[in-house]
Amino acid sequence: MTEVKKEKGWHQFVRLVQHTKPSKWFMGIALLLSVGTTLVGLMVPLFTKNLINDFTISSLSTGRILLLVSALLIQAVASGISIYLLNHIGQSVVAGIRDRLWKKLLVLPIPFYDNNQTGETVSRMTNDTAVVRGLITDHLANFLSGTISIIGSIVVLLLLDWKMALLMFIALPLAAIILMTLGRRMHQVSKGMQTETARFTSVLQQVLSEIRLVKASNAEAFEYKNGKNGITQLFQYGLKEAKIQALITPLIGLVIMVLLVVILGYGGMRVSSGALKAGDLVAFIMYLFQIVMPMGQLAAFFTQFQKATGATERIIAIMDMSEEQDEAMRDVDHVDQSIIVEHLNYSYKNGDEILKDISFSAEAGRVTAIVGPSGSGKTTLFSLLERYYQPQQGAILLGHVPINQFSLFSWRSQIGYVSQESPIVVGTIRDNICYGMDKKVDQSDIERVAKMAFADQFISELPNGYDTEVGERGIKLSGGQRQRIAIARAFLRDPKILMLDEATSSLDSKSEQVVQQALQNLMKGRTTLVIAHRLSTVIDSDQILFLDKGKITGSGTHEQLIRTHSLYREFAEQQLRMNETV
Repeated sequence: MTEVKKEKGWHQFVRLVQHTKPSKWFMGIALLLSVGTTLVGLMVPLFTKNLINDFTISSLSTGRILLLVSALLIQAVASGISIYLLNHIGQSVVAGIRDRLWKKLLVLPIPFYDNNQTGETVSRMTNDTAVVRGLITDHLANFLSGTISIIGSIVVLLLLDWKMALLMFIALPLAAIILMTLGRRMHQVSKGMQTETARFTSVLQQVLSEIRLVKASNAEAFEYKNGKNGITQLFQYGLKEAKIQALITPLIGLVIMVLLVVILGYGGMRVSSGALKAGDLVAFIMYLFQIVMPMGQLAAFFTQFQKATGATERIIAIMDMSEEQDEAMRDVDHVDQSIIVEHLNYSYKNGDEILKDISFSAEAGRVTAIVGPSGSGKTTLFSLLERYYQPQQGAILLGHVPINQFSLFSWRSQIGYVSQESPIVVGTIRDNICYGMDKKVDQSDIERVAKMAFADQFISELPNGYDTEVGERGIKLSGGQRQRIAIARAFLRDPKILMLDEATSSLDSKSEQVVQQALQNLMKGRTTLVIAHRLSTVIDSDQILFLDKGKITGSGTHEQLIRTHSLYREFAEQQLRMNETV
């Protein structure tokens, strides 16, 4: 992050573009054609000057006319090729940036997503990169050709009539001051606009993805107000940009118009006195327009550049973030060993201590259940086992080897995780069962694991079977169906370590029985850790750990804890009373 603070403006932009490795050949050809087009344009006023000064019918030779027409056609073709090549480069640069950003987002640690809203991150990927593309495709060529046109025109004008040319040097510094002053303000406004766009995108994504919750809670008016605030903020920033544009364009236009009037007046006097030919005045005015038009292009370039630097800062801020720590290249070799947790401590950034000196052993091939009140740290413990977070103290070992000595890919390949939510991706049932598999899976294998998960029956009743679309987050399926697909996915991975996080707590009794039976099949021969609120699902576990306020206050079998642990006994009696009430 220190690197981001040291680099400013175009340094960051150049660094970002260089990382995408744009085609130097395309860039060179595009800029060369752009320069050539500009140089041809600089010759046209000279041709016009000679045509007017030496105008006779005989001077309009076929050769001269063909030469002029050919030059204009070549200029048009070269300009078109240059525009296409620059657009090609711009699109490839943005594709490269998005590729790097997407790859980076996938390897950032979970705490990044804990602290950043998804919609804002999506805005970095889409809106900010589009701003960078616009600078390259729409403004870079104009900046280069415009600069050459201005410099070339000034040189020719000095040669034509240095006295009249000096008049322009009064206007150019004034225009530069206007651009620089308002450009700084545009940079601040554009950064605010991009930040607010990201926030608004986040609100849209959150509300639309949870639209059923919104309607069930009668929260349409509340969410409309939130969205309306974002729209109003974007409107205000848009007005600020409009005010700056409304100042830049008229002020530059005013400067140029005054300059044009002065030159026409002064030049007309010189023509009438015979000190200047009419063709020279026409050429002078044509060159003046070749300065005026690029000045507008330069103003647009600097405006877009200020927007692009703001976008670049945010993109590079993500690029420079630390990735998941995975320096180990060692694969898991003997996974049929106990998982040992030694003196584990974990706190979130706000200082709240979640786990306090946790120590236990989950024996290989056995079931270890973790129970306790909500907020006691059970899910955090699972997150540490998955290596989503790193503990501040203590270690988790497989046998005698700390798990952080294994590569993340190898370690997570050993784990089958079935949670209460049962995450489902957009696509078909087949896509969800095979999710994460790096090779094509045979249909027979898919059907086999679906049968083991007791999912084959409901799948066969669907209109398109395994090709049935499940909808966003599996909304077309029931909770029990989603759970069974998640279990089938775990079967297909054939994990040696199984982690079940409240896998049946949200199901009705009928679905729970089916899912519980599927889980029993899945748990056979695997090292299993289970989080559960319902004791009925873990009462036969080989070991039960009671976690309370981040500490393990008891461990043993159900019978042992009933006799020795008062909180567990109270916990069990509450469950019993609830079951009797039901």
